[in-house]
Amino acid sequence: MSTYAIGDVQGCLDELEQLLEVVEFSEQRDTLWFVGDLVNRGPKSLETLRFIKALPNKRVVLGNHDLHLLAVFYGVKDLYADDTIQSILAAPDAVELIDWLRQQPLIHYDPFFDILMVHAGVAPQWTREQSLVLAKEVSYALLGSNIKTFLKEMYGNEPDTWDDQLMGFPRLRVITNYLTRMRFCNEQGHLELTCKHSPLDCPKGFMPWFNVLGRKTIGQKTIFGHWSALQGQTHRSDVFALDTGIVWGGPLTALRLDDFQLFQFPKRVSA
Repeated sequence: MSTYAIGDVQGCLDELEQLLEVVEFSEQRDTLWFVGDLVNRGPKSLETLRFIKALPNKRVVLGNHDLHLLAVFYGVKDLYADDTIQSILAAPDAVELIDWLRQQPLIHYDPFFDILMVHAGVAPQWTREQSLVLAKEVSYALLGSNIKTFLKEMYGNEPDTWDDQLMGFPRLRVITNYLTRMRFCNEQGHLELTCKHSPLDCPKGFMPWFNVLGRKTIGQKTIFGHWSALQGQTHRSDVFALDTGIVWGGPLTALRLDDFQLFQFPKRVSA
């Protein structure tokens, strides 16, 4: 029995299946964790979503591309030119797939492994427990009857920092941005959401979220995706980056949580 955390698949089902062959994955024996962005930009978004949904043993958190799919499905956002989610929208099981997707959380904690999984990152001001509680507020909005309004109000870069006094959609928006969009922030947790480059091109006054000295989850093993420019490198022992840019010519990466061994397809690192 093994558990594998897998980076952003983004509709690249063929590479996912080949990666699972590399690790000799068994549906009956093993468990898969997915760090979000299951769909979009790759060629098989529909098939990928069906495949992951059908897995018997899995854990999934939502990424920004998954939330974008929900927004397009509910008619509050237009398709982008490079979107590859049209097949999902037209599928006969679209409603079933969307209903399953909206039930997935934005963060997951496993006490056995003592590992936190999130798509983008955790606000440096938040403890693990606070992160889990705040993420549930967004989950309630996704499951509620007012989901269309939430998805419409979800977009935007403000507020750019957490405040316990925030209420309503601004509160939900900043929670969503930390968990599904964050790369850079400053020591006070103010977000910089426009830069997608590597830490070498960090905007002045900002740093990768996981390098904030006062971060309240320092020491908490955390796995995340979203940031392909990192090429899987955080240079930390407590934070693991799994988006290695499968849709940009990089490999798809799996981390075996039992012993923290990395696997990739196409192979880029020693297994």
